[in-house]
Amino acid sequence: MTIHTISSQDFAHDVPAAKRAAKTGPVFITENGGNAFVLLNIADYHCITERANSSLLALMDGIRGGDDIDFDPPRLQIQPRPVAFD
Repeated sequence: MTIHTISSQDFAHDVPAAKRAAKTGPVFITENGGNAFVLLNIADYHCITERANSSLLALMDGIRGGDDIDFDPPRLQIQPRPVAFD
């Protein structure tokens, strides 16, 4: 995977070049010297979102099936104090 970086001005002047570059990896588009946007090909996008969704689903399954997990955190002892309005 190749990572490309172009300025937003170069991107605006040559969108087809940025799209060609995105075929081989992400294209970081900068503004004022810092990364502002990322252009991805659709396959990379789906790969990222599917991984995120599967991680979220695994987490949710763990929460739903966590009846056998012992979790008994200590109770906090918070004592209120009088407030002085001087």
